[in-house]
Amino acid sequence: MKEPLIPVVPMSHTAHIRSHRKPRRSATTNIAVRAGVASGVLGMAAAGAASASAAEPVTQTLELPTLTADLATQVAQSADATQQAAANYTLQAERDAAATNAAKQAKADLAEAKQKAEAKKKKAEEARKAAAERATSRSAERTTLSASASSSSSSSSTSTSTATGSAAAVVAFVKAQIGDAYVSGGTGPNSWDCSGLVQAAFKSVGVSLPRVSQDQSTQGTQVSLSNLQAGDILYWGSAGSAYHVAVYVGDGMFVGAQNPSSGVGEHPLSYDPPTGAVRVL
Repeated sequence: MKEPLIPVVPMSHTAHIRSHRKPRRSATTNIAVRAGVASGVLGMAAAGAASASAAEPVTQTLELPTLTADLATQVAQSADATQQAAANYTLQAERDAAATNAAKQAKADLAEAKQKAEAKKKKAEEARKAAAERATSRSAERTTLSASASSSSSSSSTSTSTATGSAAAVVAFVKAQIGDAYVSGGTGPNSWDCSGLVQAAFKSVGVSLPRVSQDQSTQGTQVSLSNLQAGDILYWGSAGSAYHVAVYVGDGMFVGAQNPSSGVGEHPLSYDPPTGAVRVL
């Protein structure tokens, strides 16, 4: 048997020169190196752990405030004080508002009182002036009529001394009341005012007269003071607005309920000269 032929491979012309590349490590070498590194790392970790376990452990504690009884009392007192302060503020506000309203009301009341006082003063002044005017007018009338009354009483043609019939009854009635008291609004039998006496005197003879002086001064027929007859009604003031009446009884005399101080009395015409007269009978 022939031996196989081994081919001869010609060598490269650079085969005798050493390669410049570093020789490759084998897989076994790489594994060993890696194992060594890992072992070192584990050793360092273990050493660190042992060192950490040998050191003093560090513990950090957070302390929270404890709510003691004193602190709770202080908190409650603070809350009470706050509530009381709020109540005080509210009460003060209410008092201030009430004071403001009271001041406004007082001011309004004062203004109203002043207004009423002024009105009252004005009314009183007007009444005073009216009274003064009436007094002046009455004084002038007295002066004017005094002479007329005097002549009337002295002349038989102007006065009838003796009344007859119903006029005589009227005269007799008023004379019978002389001495009675004067009372405003009085209509007898023992106290009278001026118009109440005249009304009762004429009622005694069946003649109905109005109750007040103003209306009585317009009854019958107006007559002159120089031609009076017994039984005529005398009035003071003007017809329709007279403020006093009486009955002429003849001989220059009249009977009337004059005032509280004199009561019912008989007086001459000159005592208080009348303004006018009316004849009803």
